[in-house]
Amino acid sequence: MIDRLEVIKDKYEELQKELTSDDAINDYKKAQSINKEISSLEETVTKYKEYQDISKEIKDLEEMLADPDFAEIAKAELDSLYGKINKLESELELLLIPKDEHDGKDIIMEIRGAAGGDEANIFAGDLFRMYSRYAESKKWKIDVNNALEGTSGGFTQIELSIRGENVYSELKFESGAHRVQRIPTTETQGRVHTSTATVVVMPEVEDVEIEIKNEDLRIDVYRSGGKGGQSVNTTDSAVRITHLPTGIVVTCQNERSQIKNKDRAMKVLKVKLYDLMIEEQQSKSDSDRRSKIGTGDRSEKIRTYNYPQNRVTDHRINFSIMQLDQVMDGDLEPIINALIAEDQKRKLEHGK
Repeated sequence: MIDRLEVIKDKYEELQKELTSDDAINDYKKAQSINKEISSLEETVTKYKEYQDISKEIKDLEEMLADPDFAEIAKAELDSLYGKINKLESELELLLIPKDEHDGKDIIMEIRGAAGGDEANIFAGDLFRMYSRYAESKKWKIDVNNALEGTSGGFTQIELSIRGENVYSELKFESGAHRVQRIPTTETQGRVHTSTATVVVMPEVEDVEIEIKNEDLRIDVYRSGGKGGQSVNTTDSAVRITHLPTGIVVTCQNERSQIKNKDRAMKVLKVKLYDLMIEEQQSKSDSDRRSKIGTGDRSEKIRTYNYPQNRVTDHRINFSIMQLDQVMDGDLEPIINALIAEDQKRKLEHGK
């Protein structure tokens, strides 16, 4: 661990010097890039320096134990410092876990009603509201790209962009099948039904090369309508793009301009093609699958929302919370924190 920390410290100091060079001073983009890299290393370097200071203090105090006049004082100080250095070691181990390159990125999220007919669509609408409330609490921005409303409420499908600080790092574990157990409003005999909705979370990508040939696309334009399109349904501004080789279909109708909708749809298509490529790569990597929470399969049942018992259970980490009403109102923090902690734990174990 110490060797890796020394490398990071040296790199940090090199970057600090590079930031004051003529090249960086005269090139804003270069300076911005260096600052970003410095920022990513800063917490690790700060904690490592603290670790070094405490290590030196411990060494000095341990030498004092041999002196009867100072042994008692030294022992009392050492008890406190041993606790501090153990805590720092644990924190540094976590900081040395390789970071997901997409953690700081914005996302595209898709929510679909799955098994359960109208009730599944209604539940998809409930999930959309849950994530919207959570995003509001984090000061993230949400835009609905496309939505197909269910006949009895909710959505058969809704696709949204969520932008803000570290969106992907917090929501990346939400992909999968979400199951609800409750009495539907249409149920006359008070029986609990089980329905599902699926969620897919994809990081937005700007800096990857995805080749999209014009001949591989079918582009249709039509009149906007429904969620996100109510105010623009007097012109043919909505855009649907079909990527023929993969069958991926992307629709965008929330912009007033056909050109803007097309640009946005192409951006979403790029995200989906990149996501498909990553999914295929990961499915071939046994080591990656072993270290992941769950199988990574989007059809996997990841969570159950049990209304009669006011309970939410995440099956991947055997975590339950008896606060379903609060969760559905956007209080996802306890579940997200538990997932992140388990992911860090597994990565640590996997790396040893």
